[in-house]
Amino acid sequence: MSEVYTKSPKHCGKQRLNIHKLCKKLFYTFSTFFLSLLLFIFLVWLILHPSKPEFSLREANLYQLNLSDPQLLNSSIQLTLLSKNPNKKVGIYYDHLQVYASYKGQQITVYTSLPPFYQGHEESNLLTASLVGTGLPVASSFRYEVGRDQTAGKLVLSLKVTGRLRWKVWTWVSGRYRFNVNCISVMDFGPTIPSGPLSSKQGSQCSTTI
Repeated sequence: MSEVYTKSPKHCGKQRLNIHKLCKKLFYTFSTFFLSLLLFIFLVWLILHPSKPEFSLREANLYQLNLSDPQLLNSSIQLTLLSKNPNKKVGIYYDHLQVYASYKGQQITVYTSLPPFYQGHEESNLLTASLVGTGLPVASSFRYEVGRDQTAGKLVLSLKVTGRLRWKVWTWVSGRYRFNVNCISVMDFGPTIPSGPLSSKQGSQCSTTI
């Protein structure tokens, strides 16, 4: 005759209690590790506290700014920017860069994309872009505003950069942050139209927001 072994309710209850304790212990272990990792990253970020990148306008040349129709604009601008990473221990990945120009709040060129790049510690890079606009709609007051600036002898353009960046600290790379750059270009624009392009070479500092 074979013997039949059965587990008592007390034994089953004890086994379930042990499994529960093990799961609880594993949960606390992983939670502690995860929180410690987050705390470490936060402390590194707090200690290094990266400064935002610096941009300055090196040169801007306006080759075309005329109306093909009372409210349709054609434009052509060539510009050079200097981008600098002021951080000693933080690198910057520029994942997405778009440049365009505006005049008195009106966009006068389409977006021009620049290739992504990595900027090392305290490194500087020259960025060049050709901005164009063909048949862009503008306000009916555009011609009047340009004529008034020509009488005043100065043409003021806003050259803007939008994009996304990531910070790099050792092997750790942050999430993406949106940033905006605004550069002001002031060009001599007298009553007589010069044969060459209108130029701005004053090397003005640009404002950067993240």
